[in-house]
Amino acid sequence: MNNPPTQTDAARRTRALESLLVEKGLLTTEIIDGVVQQYEQDVGPLNGAKVVARAWSDPAYKRRLLADGGAAIAELGFGDAHGSKIVVLENTPSVHHLVVCTLCSCYPWSVLGLPPSWYKSYAYRARVVREPRAVLREFDLELPAAVEIRVWDSNSDLRYMVLPERPANTADHSEEQLVALVTRDSMIGVAKIAAPAK
Repeated sequence: MNNPPTQTDAARRTRALESLLVEKGLLTTEIIDGVVQQYEQDVGPLNGAKVVARAWSDPAYKRRLLADGGAAIAELGFGDAHGSKIVVLENTPSVHHLVVCTLCSCYPWSVLGLPPSWYKSYAYRARVVREPRAVLREFDLELPAAVEIRVWDSNSDLRYMVLPERPANTADHSEEQLVALVTRDSMIGVAKIAAPAK
């Protein structure tokens, strides 16, 4: 039998704080569970996947999304709680966009959910600007030398989201089927979406 993983100091502090707030009657476990579920499932990358699938399916929506990301995202009921502007960057066969926040971890939570731990790490924030191809290789993404990589630095006022290239073999896919293909990493730019089998 495997031993359970040990909790980090941050996890222990989080559990202690949660217990104290519940004990004092300031929160209930249901409220805490609801917030966690909202960010993991509802507000999570599924929202961004819906935006991407709509853009792939509806050329008029795609034009609006690229012209004013925040407004087009709001059309689907997703808005940035921090009031930040969201710019959507379209990947093409010749240009690949990659998002980082070099200062901290500014991130469009409303469409991508909770930021992954690597996005907040100093190593990613420092290296992706200097050596984006090397960092992408570490994510198992090897781009041809002819593809231009553009790195975008998010901040508290301006957040970025990548519109990945639509994969091959999806011309007959419904929007719902397209949603299932989109990953959080592809909307940050550290992954491409693989074409489904025919």
